[in-house]
Amino acid sequence: MGGRVGERAGTATKRWRIAVAFAAPLAIAASNPGSKPVLVPDVSQREIEIAYSFTGAELLLFGAILLPPGEPRADARHPIDVVVVVKGPVQSITIREKEKIAGIWVNAERLGYRSAPSFYAIASSRPIRQLVDDRTRAIYELGLDSLQLSPASSAPANVQDRFTRGLVDLRARSGLYYEAPHAVEITDGVLYRARVNIPARVPVGRFTAETFLIRDGKVLGAAVRDIDVRKSGFERFVARAAQRSSFLYGLTAVALSVLLGWGAGQIARRI
Repeated sequence: MGGRVGERAGTATKRWRIAVAFAAPLAIAASNPGSKPVLVPDVSQREIEIAYSFTGAELLLFGAILLPPGEPRADARHPIDVVVVVKGPVQSITIREKEKIAGIWVNAERLGYRSAPSFYAIASSRPIRQLVDDRTRAIYELGLDSLQLSPASSAPANVQDRFTRGLVDLRARSGLYYEAPHAVEITDGVLYRARVNIPARVPVGRFTAETFLIRDGKVLGAAVRDIDVRKSGFERFVARAAQRSSFLYGLTAVALSVLLGWGAGQIARRI
């Protein structure tokens, strides 16, 4: 009996907090007729733990659109659109181009990038090109063709474009880069939700989920939520050991390899 009462009280408290979170920005917007639209976003998981059995995850991103009194409501002539961009931590990477010489594939040209996002997913209520122009897409990095990857060399523009397309294609085939037009659902011009798939090969680190409110080709508002992706269990122990005691970790790995090889040899002799 007491457990049920406590569970109900906890549910009521959670609902009250959600109501307050949505009501506070609404009150601010209502009290300031000239204020800008406000986004109140949230995500279903603030932390994603990766264990040995991790096969991927699905993030639900949702929230409310709070328009000030002076802003017209959404209609067919002036719709409101929402774009959600989930990014992983940036990392330096080198892309190598292979060339076939005398029937053998060998490494040819290469190009390094200083800050390529390890994961990039964009979900929108309509295709990005129907929402904003090229300049706005480049400013906010909306779309795979608008990523700012920061090449680490002064290679010609055509070479940079070729390698950039190759990098995007490689990560798209791995499920680390993708676009999902029409994946954001907007209800009554007020509530929105979108689902973003996190693949099993996702890197660990601090992710960001940024939501953009777009109308008539302009970005009216933006909001960000952080998501932590980290290893758990034995995988977390191994990762921490590799970072904190790299020398001992290397010696242990070599010793285990030698021990396992010796054990396999002994078994093979007896069979």
